[in-house]
Amino acid sequence: MKPGNLQKSKVPNPEAKAGDEIICSVLSDGAFLRSDIMQRRLFTSESVTEGHPDKICDQIADAVLDEILEKDPAARVACEATATTGLVNVFGEITTSCYVDIPKTVRRVISRIGYNDLAYGFSADTCGVVTSIDEQSPDIAMGVSEALEGRAGSEHLIGAGDQGMMFGFACDETPELMPMPIQKAHELAKRLAKVRKDGTVPFLRPDGKTQVTVEYDGEGRVARIDTVVVSTQHDGNVSQSEIVEAVKSEVIEKVFPYGMLDAETKYYINPTGRFVIGGPVGDSGLTGRKIIVDTYGGMGSHGGGSFSGKDPTKVDRSGAYAARNIAKTIVAAGLARRAQVQIAYAIGVASPVSVTVDSFGTGKVPDEAVAAAVSEVFDLRPGALIDYYDLRKPIYSGLAAYGHMGREDLGVSFEKVTKKDALLKAIK
Repeated sequence: MKPGNLQKSKVPNPEAKAGDEIICSVLSDGAFLRSDIMQRRLFTSESVTEGHPDKICDQIADAVLDEILEKDPAARVACEATATTGLVNVFGEITTSCYVDIPKTVRRVISRIGYNDLAYGFSADTCGVVTSIDEQSPDIAMGVSEALEGRAGSEHLIGAGDQGMMFGFACDETPELMPMPIQKAHELAKRLAKVRKDGTVPFLRPDGKTQVTVEYDGEGRVARIDTVVVSTQHDGNVSQSEIVEAVKSEVIEKVFPYGMLDAETKYYINPTGRFVIGGPVGDSGLTGRKIIVDTYGGMGSHGGGSFSGKDPTKVDRSGAYAARNIAKTIVAAGLARRAQVQIAYAIGVASPVSVTVDSFGTGKVPDEAVAAAVSEVFDLRPGALIDYYDLRKPIYSGLAAYGHMGREDLGVSFEKVTKKDALLKAIK
């Protein structure tokens, strides 16, 4: 080796832990000078079940939206919900030509989730439902119905329903091109609901949370599962040992592929020892309070806007879906192992004010070149996004629990990679 060359080495070092790769410089006398340590690291993401009080509210808001879009695809909807002991409140701004029975929709969602027994403290049959709905502000409506560009005499366009920035993210850690921690946390939460509903573990109740800590190696690849946390509501007569045994065998071990769990993996199952009081009785719920669960589990950035209850003219929703699709296309095209896309809008203006790509150093071409190609290949005006991704359909109720991104199981259009070749061709 020539003096000064950087080489990866397993040279012993008191500061390094097992598995760390040390980048060293070989000096002229053969000695090693440490330059950096590529350490293993941990990353954690959480998910919640459909019976979590915040997720109840998200599902109610999106069910109302779907009911309206089924009858009036051009409706403007900004629907919110709260839930507490014995009461659901649905409020917001809705402009539509149709009628929807909101209390009936609310009760249907709550019953489907599984709150249909008074023993749970919250029931679809007995909870109160209060509604407070107004129309969309005309000051907002005039900018959405006709964008600044349209008012200036160009083609009639739909303007962005608000200012703000949206992020999309993708990586090569899972087949869905989602980060492993959030993907597995969602799978655990879905499995909790499945074994509850099909009777495999009959003492489970609807509320629950999951959390997964993944260990990454020195090159940022998934190495193993370090920690799994599951907290699930349960019948008051079941023992902690029964809960631990059932959750580990019927939930955790069914979700992780062989070899990812090892003798060092830590498990925390109902670590407080009791979770009988749950749902809106245990904690109030509110729409849009699980935006990190809804997206990438904290990996990558978030623009701050929530999704549920919003029609697709709200770029908080349509822009975030488009950004996800673009990031997924970048990774699927082999342009980067990890990609984050930011899109920003001004209210009432159709064209985004900026499009930015960050490959976190994993890109094969400069990020600026990819961003320029994205702007050439993808029409990011809200009206174009709505048409291309077919977002005026009642597709949202299924997205309101277990994440909006990576949902290939639902067949949503923004998870389908259709412009990979066009993007590669546009790279300058």
